[in-house]
Amino acid sequence: MKKTPISLALAATAPFITSTSFAAAQTSLDAIEKIQVTGSRINRTDMETASPITVISADFISQNGYTSVEEILSTQPAAAGMNLGSTSNNGSGGSATVNLRGMGTNRTLVLLNGRRMVASGTGADSSVDLNTIPVAMIKNIEILKDGASAVYGSDAIAGVINIITKKDFVGTDISADLSQAGAGDGTSGGASLLHGVDLAGGNLVVGLQYSERGEIIQSDRDHVEPGCSSFVPGGSLGGQVPDGEGGFKPRDTCYDYTKDSYAQTPNQLFSAFTSFSKELDSDTILNADAMYTRRDSNQQMAPQPANIDLNTAKLDEKYTEQFKNDDGTLPDELNYRRRMTDAGPRIYEQTTDTYRLSLGLTGELESSTSWDVSMTYGRNDAVDKVQNSIHAGNMEKSIYNHQDLWFSGNNIDQSFLVDQNIIYTEENKGGNEQFIMAAGLSGLTDSDLGYAVGVENRFESGFYTPDAVTQAGESTAAQQDPTSGNYSVQSVYGEISLPLSDELAVEAATRFDNYSTFGSATTWKLGATYRFSDTFMVRSVAATGFRAPNVAELYGGNSGSFDYLDDPWGNAPDPQILVNYTGDENLQPEESESFTLGAVWEVTDGLSTTIDYWSFDITNAISRLNVQNQMNQCFAGNQLACDAINITAEGDLSNMTSTLTNIGSQKTSGIDWNISYRHDVVKVSLDTTYLLGFEEDGISYEGTIDGNMGGYSKLKANLAVDYSVSDDLSLYYNAQYIQGMDGENYGDTYSTDDVVYHSVSASYNINDQWKINSGIKNLLDTDPEYVPDGNDMNTIPSLYDVVGRTFYLSTNYRF
Repeated sequence: MKKTPISLALAATAPFITSTSFAAAQTSLDAIEKIQVTGSRINRTDMETASPITVISADFISQNGYTSVEEILSTQPAAAGMNLGSTSNNGSGGSATVNLRGMGTNRTLVLLNGRRMVASGTGADSSVDLNTIPVAMIKNIEILKDGASAVYGSDAIAGVINIITKKDFVGTDISADLSQAGAGDGTSGGASLLHGVDLAGGNLVVGLQYSERGEIIQSDRDHVEPGCSSFVPGGSLGGQVPDGEGGFKPRDTCYDYTKDSYAQTPNQLFSAFTSFSKELDSDTILNADAMYTRRDSNQQMAPQPANIDLNTAKLDEKYTEQFKNDDGTLPDELNYRRRMTDAGPRIYEQTTDTYRLSLGLTGELESSTSWDVSMTYGRNDAVDKVQNSIHAGNMEKSIYNHQDLWFSGNNIDQSFLVDQNIIYTEENKGGNEQFIMAAGLSGLTDSDLGYAVGVENRFESGFYTPDAVTQAGESTAAQQDPTSGNYSVQSVYGEISLPLSDELAVEAATRFDNYSTFGSATTWKLGATYRFSDTFMVRSVAATGFRAPNVAELYGGNSGSFDYLDDPWGNAPDPQILVNYTGDENLQPEESESFTLGAVWEVTDGLSTTIDYWSFDITNAISRLNVQNQMNQCFAGNQLACDAINITAEGDLSNMTSTLTNIGSQKTSGIDWNISYRHDVVKVSLDTTYLLGFEEDGISYEGTIDGNMGGYSKLKANLAVDYSVSDDLSLYYNAQYIQGMDGENYGDTYSTDDVVYHSVSASYNINDQWKINSGIKNLLDTDPEYVPDGNDMNTIPSLYDVVGRTFYLSTNYRF
């Protein structure tokens, strides 16, 4: 196989490939004739493609104490916006997601060994729950950072995450890990077993992994300010609280909800996985892999805020007298609010089971041509419960029948609430299913023309059935309708790679997808590489892409959400305002264009660098109007803005609705730069992303931060230093840099400071079989930046570290 300094530089500049994994990669390349690179279906004879790819090795994951795929990916400079993870308490459902370029979690395609993963949250989900992929089975993670719809189809707009698992393994590998926050809480740990054996003329690998993440309460962190909610224990009527003497007085207190809310959410994960490969004959290989993951996760929030409009005609006059108008008339309704501390905190529980089975046959024909056929099936089943939910209808009846109790301001016994059928456990069910059949042909002609053609048939379905009380609108949480639907898609693709000269090579791909929902879509990709020398190469890719509307977007019924919004009329007493979200069966696919232009340069022996300009332009985006912007325009007198979200010019927000449409747009561009130095005992890698611009629906977000969109820092960088003290001892240092951003809250502007998170670790080989690793994340215990309109804890937990300094220890034994 041809190996040049450029191909070595491409591998070397992929951030965080350690010396061990780099050597292993080279051994693999020497041993086989062809490899497949993420972003292409052509089996190539070298590593050089026009697309920028980052590779994260298993060694780097272990060295940094990462125990989840989400934690690995969320710290990458290419990640932006907001994603779900271990510190997402409000509305996460326990899932973990990735958000490349900040373009949305549903615009990043997640693959396992080059094949799609089933969506795997709590039902009718659009994204892969990264918790379903056990870290113990990961060989490396490849991040393709340009559009790849022409190769993989829908969803690959912002890029592709391809998780490669360990295969062809012989022996036994046992690992265990333990971590704890410096504050003494959040204790987490896990263990895994990997065993590989040559069996029946093939290789069988089986693995088990168990992990448990400990809880952290928000108020146990000094950086968390006490919350202040107008829903208070003891209740309020017409905005006033009981005075203890049978009347009411102006409310002069608020409720601190941080004492009952998680900063780190607990979960338990159990995974079993296996793979088997066998040569059936000299030209045919059978590959099979299966995976099962069980997730039991929890979130905890303050007791339910009950919000009920009471009919004053049913209330005793002694409680309504003081609410009469100057002319002696009484309003038809009075609003009753109560923080239901009497019932206890809301405890969210999810149990999800995710299964995946993939079977494939690959074979060789004459003239360097290979074929493959595969079948992939995935299923996700989930039960989502909420303890201490409040039945609003029964609560209203109880208030009318027991006014002295409800208006006394005193605590109410939980037994009374149970007898009145006010407390109940909400139970929702959901699931996703995927079935894919594919066949392909790949080859290399005598003129070095590489090609790949293939067909694919994919079926996707999903459902989510809310609790009956929630569907009926009888819960004190937002009303929600069920979701159920499916679609199928048939695809044909083709790809070529052609060296036009020793210096210039071009590649092209096209794909045709026919959907049962909206019709067809055709995408293409053109790329080129040009070598100026053995040490310097330029590369570029232009591509189109699309994202098909998913089950939730097509068939999702009304789903209420209490969003953090600024009411310009001042009518809403709480910053969380109900917005009704709805889907649309007539949605069309999103369309995108992407472009990358970069260079790869081996400066000297051991010093190499890559730099890439990238841009994405999405039109016909499936989006919702920016509710805050529409409210502001309505307040300024724009009636069309009022009508768009179903509110009135007088500020009536009671039926505010945001419907999915193809009205959205998104444009973003930036520069990725990586420099890597490797010499003797020292290895250094600096990975940087500079965001030139990010615009969504006509609003610019680059350099800004807020609780709804997340953070779009203009400059993010990761520095990794690996120093080998001896053959057995290695020291590591990592720094994550996030440039400060600007925000606006209730008309006031604010700015966050630059943040650097320092982490250190060390690994020691006790002998050839036993290795230990320990380290400290967030060494200086840096607090998260204050974001007054943050989505939780007055910050953005998916961007900033809300846990603080964390110590970890892991060990690995192989025999």
